[in-house]
Amino acid sequence: MAEDDFTRLLDEIPLLYKVRAFADGLADARLFMRLGEPLDTRERDLSRTYLDGLGFPHAEAGLLTNWDEAAEAAEAMDFNPEGWETEEMLRAGLVSEASMRLDEDGIQTVLEYVGMKAGEAAQDAVAYSASLGDMSDEAVLNAAAGSLIQAANGAALVIMAEAEDDDPPHPFLARWRLFVRGRWPVGLAGSTYNIL
Repeated sequence: MAEDDFTRLLDEIPLLYKVRAFADGLADARLFMRLGEPLDTRERDLSRTYLDGLGFPHAEAGLLTNWDEAAEAAEAMDFNPEGWETEEMLRAGLVSEASMRLDEDGIQTVLEYVGMKAGEAAQDAVAYSASLGDMSDEAVLNAAAGSLIQAANGAALVIMAEAEDDDPPHPFLARWRLFVRGRWPVGLAGSTYNIL
């Protein structure tokens, strides 16, 4: 191993520990615990940050009050991919930034670890919340869990790109913070950012 390679590995260690701490803390989050409750000021601000960051200044947060409404909103997203396409462009930019700090294998390993930890946290949280809301549709429950895993990976990319302290916050962090506040930000459909 060349000295430059060894130095690069040493430089990556603090960042890898930071992302690991994020992943290990996922089990302690209050995931899916405030579904259907009125949006508070902080949640509206996070929604605004997310929408502005994606380039949708005319869209607004919309409250979904139950799992059935969330299922309909998730289905509507299939016909309105603009938000998803914008997120993919942001994701590619974060991967590019992260690759300046970590090697490709390191990024992939970290995202797999975050995905595993997020999946474990999502499984328990979704099952509990769905039992309270009388939701048993596996496709909807899988969509909620998958959305959380995607959001956790987005937040991890922000950390790997060392953009977690940006002001305003990166849209992926704003979305993640909605999950941490017990919400399911289902997604953008038309000019509404649907949040359960």
